[in-house]
Amino acid sequence: MAHELTVQLVLSHDLSVPIRAALQYDADDPYAVRAVFHTLNQSGTVEWLLSRDMLAQALSEHTGHGDVRMWPPRDSGRDAVRMVLRSPGGSALLEFPAQGVESFLRETWSAVPPGAESSRLDLDAELAQLLAEN
Repeated sequence: MAHELTVQLVLSHDLSVPIRAALQYDADDPYAVRAVFHTLNQSGTVEWLLSRDMLAQALSEHTGHGDVRMWPPRDSGRDAVRMVLRSPGGSALLEFPAQGVESFLRETWSAVPPGAESSRLDLDAELAQLLAEN
């Protein structure tokens, strides 16, 4: 399932530009959310893999570590979710509409309820595949 939305790329305290993005969920990878961002010139996309639980937590509190951090901004309540993505090439501050994130999460929870993620995984098959590759 995919949820298209417009995200603000924050360039400074007073300047942001809208970019197209999509949050994608596959019940066969139940812990993950793929965030796909269209580049400013629309010539390509940039993808990040996020934790579904972390995205939900970001609606109410600061979360994340390393290259991904998310939080609700204090100045706008639950109207937005801010996300910082860091890579060796630089970093980006993005602002997602909270309502869009909540709507997307509700759809994912309908597909795989929170706490039921492990029932979607076949760990024996995954382990067998890993061992066969070595």
